[in-house]
Amino acid sequence: MIRLLNLTLQRGPERLLEDAEMTLHAGHKAGLIGANGAGKSSLFALLRGELSADAGDCLLPADWRIAHMRQEVDVLERIAVDYVLDGDVHLRQVQAELAKAEAEHDGAAVARLHTALDSLDGYTAEARARKLLAGLGFDNAQMDRQVGDFSGGWRMRLNLAQALMCPSDLLLLDEPTNHLDLDAILWLEGWLKSYPGTMLLISHDRDFLDAVVDHVVHLDQQKLTLYRGGYSAFERTRAERLAQQQQAFEKQQAQRAHMEKYIARFKAQATKARQAQSRIKALERLEELAPAHVDSPFDFSFREAEKISSPLLDLDNAVLGYGQTVILEKIKLNLAPGARIGLLGPNGAGKSTLIKNLANQLQPISGHMQRGENLVVGYFAQHQLDALDDKASPLLHFQRLAPTEREQSLRDFLGGFDFRGPRCDEPVKNFSGGEKARLALALIAWGRPNLLLLDEPTNHLDLEMRLALTMALQEFSGAVVVVSHDRHLLKSTTDEFLLVADGGMRVFDGDLEDYSRWLVDYRARQAPATTTRTDAGADRTDKRAQRQAAAALRQQLAPHKREADSLEKQLGQLHDKLAQVEGKLGDAAIYDAARKDELRDLLAEQARLKVQEADLEERWMEALETLESLQKQLEDAS
Repeated sequence: MIRLLNLTLQRGPERLLEDAEMTLHAGHKAGLIGANGAGKSSLFALLRGELSADAGDCLLPADWRIAHMRQEVDVLERIAVDYVLDGDVHLRQVQAELAKAEAEHDGAAVARLHTALDSLDGYTAEARARKLLAGLGFDNAQMDRQVGDFSGGWRMRLNLAQALMCPSDLLLLDEPTNHLDLDAILWLEGWLKSYPGTMLLISHDRDFLDAVVDHVVHLDQQKLTLYRGGYSAFERTRAERLAQQQQAFEKQQAQRAHMEKYIARFKAQATKARQAQSRIKALERLEELAPAHVDSPFDFSFREAEKISSPLLDLDNAVLGYGQTVILEKIKLNLAPGARIGLLGPNGAGKSTLIKNLANQLQPISGHMQRGENLVVGYFAQHQLDALDDKASPLLHFQRLAPTEREQSLRDFLGGFDFRGPRCDEPVKNFSGGEKARLALALIAWGRPNLLLLDEPTNHLDLEMRLALTMALQEFSGAVVVVSHDRHLLKSTTDEFLLVADGGMRVFDGDLEDYSRWLVDYRARQAPATTTRTDAGADRTDKRAQRQAAAALRQQLAPHKREADSLEKQLGQLHDKLAQVEGKLGDAAIYDAARKDELRDLLAEQARLKVQEADLEERWMEALETLESLQKQLEDAS
């Protein structure tokens, strides 16, 4: 297990942790969350032994193997698949010793090292490395290219694959989804769910956290608090705590009134589409969770457009691409005010190509595009962060945009994006990726757009800023077209999905769970062309390895079975208690004025039990799903 005892950690003049305590048991998968700059990455460095505690103890088993996702690439000439294999350091050492023994014709050493190589599954290592790369979106040709040929985002994918390749007892992942598309994120979720070791994960993707972690560690005010369950469970628990504080309660009421207004709006507009219904549920859920974000530093909205056209934009029978290279054909899209569209599709299918044409960054190769007379586009893409003036401050960016506006008005607007005081006047070159993304969104929000085109807007944004962006988009009265790997953002802000795939675009009649299933089928159709080498390598897996895998799965089944049975028993006991309370509430006499204190206590007890019931049911269902998944894996391995 990992134990932090009275831990104090300081970086320069800033104290990150003070008398912090945490115990994380072996096999737990925990999400580490906290504000940017709170010390999450420094805690990872402490666990890796790169930093020392200023006071207290950081205790880990001495024999634990630690794997982590590096943030830099220092070997550019290496072939991608070899770079990933380098993650298994022990394997590489044995391979090097074997090559030396063979060169020296040392038969005894050769035999011994072949046995060691077999125990490390060395004969299937390349096949496993290629399988990791395929899951993260690399095709066979890319796997044999040099690391230096890839862009920064793809190099981060290589670092992630290298970390997953490393046999480990503790896996530390710092923002692994930042440079992944939705396809790769869904694959990574499946991989991490089956990871048998202990994991600590820094992420700002709430759906990803919910899918892969069973605990949340919250770093706040120099302390660490451990919560059971995923991110949604953390929000509920923290909201319950904060709702007891008067300040939190008052802000909750204001946010509730704000959200009710927009829930009513979307209920009135809801169609039969499942996306619209899920959006209403998401808004209602946000209402319940408002107190968990009472201390958010972000509060902004997109300024209303002065004029609007209908339609805003019409694309008819268009062929889209680059030069004479066709990416998409027969594209028809009519964007009316209020449209809320999420673009889905495999990596490289043409989603960004479509958005660039809508943003007038590219022109259709052929076909018709009509733009409304009053169209004002707010376009966000990652390259726009690079277009910011590094020497200019956030305030100067806005003064150039609105030279006649009062400085205080500009400062007030920037404050909603957490640029306050001296931060308004600092040059952008000192900003992090998240701060640059916030400034780019602030500039768009100021510009009174009536069409928002957002290509991966949540990259680099933390959880609080993502929530603030979601709320601002819900309030926005114009049209929205968004590409995002953040499923919570998609579910909360879009009413319709369009699928971009196979050189075209069509309405996707389903939700994100349906899309996940579609992706599985799509990958299966693509498999013969893209994973031949991987499959051939996997076929060489020997029976001994299969038996070992089955034995490991059987060992994992027992504790999950015990947990599911225990949770079911607790849930039954809770149902009995709740039935007793509700039975008393069913007695008309309880509503007499003389018994108002008793009624108040019963209602409070009912509310408390219902919160416990929801938490237990969620944990029980998760335990059953885990158990079912392991049983299926065991059947497949047998």
